[in-house]
Amino acid sequence: MIRALALVGMLLAWAAVTYGNRAVEVTSPALLPTPGEVAAVAVSLARDGSLGRDLLVSSGRIVAGFGLAAVAALVLGLAVALYAPARLAVEPMIEFVRPIPPLAFLPMFLVWFGLGETSKVAFIAYTTFFPMFVGITASLLRVDVMLLRAAASLGATRRDLLRRVALPAALPGIVVALRLGFGLAIFVIVGAEFMGADAGVGNLIMEGRTFFNPAQIVTGALLLGILGSLANALLVAVERRTLTWRALR
Repeated sequence: MIRALALVGMLLAWAAVTYGNRAVEVTSPALLPTPGEVAAVAVSLARDGSLGRDLLVSSGRIVAGFGLAAVAALVLGLAVALYAPARLAVEPMIEFVRPIPPLAFLPMFLVWFGLGETSKVAFIAYTTFFPMFVGITASLLRVDVMLLRAAASLGATRRDLLRRVALPAALPGIVVALRLGFGLAIFVIVGAEFMGADAGVGNLIMEGRTFFNPAQIVTGALLLGILGSLANALLVAVERRTLTWRALR
């Protein structure tokens, strides 16, 4: 209930600012689209099919890039957490590359992978890998050593320790890392689709900028916000089920 009221309050504040500006013209009304204008643009795009197409294309790119990065972060995070030599070898490289802004490599991704889907998926995967890797590794390294020793004293093998102790104990932290990664994937999809894309929400926003249609830009931004909220709600539900499962054990 509180969340719904907060969303309604945000919508009312947006309407008050934009319609108030239209009445007194503090700035050009064209620069502050009203909820009605944004809704009209969304309905128009939905009618001609471009809204659904752009949303579907962007969702596919986000899921593909995020999926590749999540698998890589989980595998490498497990290796680094379980084997000290691997951690000593990998961490310096990760810490050297991680602070470099991903957008600095975007032109190179286009050169390496072309203007098709591969460059966009690879860019999303590259961008989202690092925060997920750091989060997953930290979650695994924070597993209570006493749990591992207790399981080992009861005859658990190394595989059992990983599957039945380490992963379940680190799962809440892993889910949080995945939430951060998916949010970042939505964040960078716009940059990935700004160059060499003829469909997608980023392309929709780019067209709005090119033809000076602020309502279309806001429509694209709201679509990304809705997509991110739905994905976050799904991951939060997984996290809650994980915590409930741990509590029942």
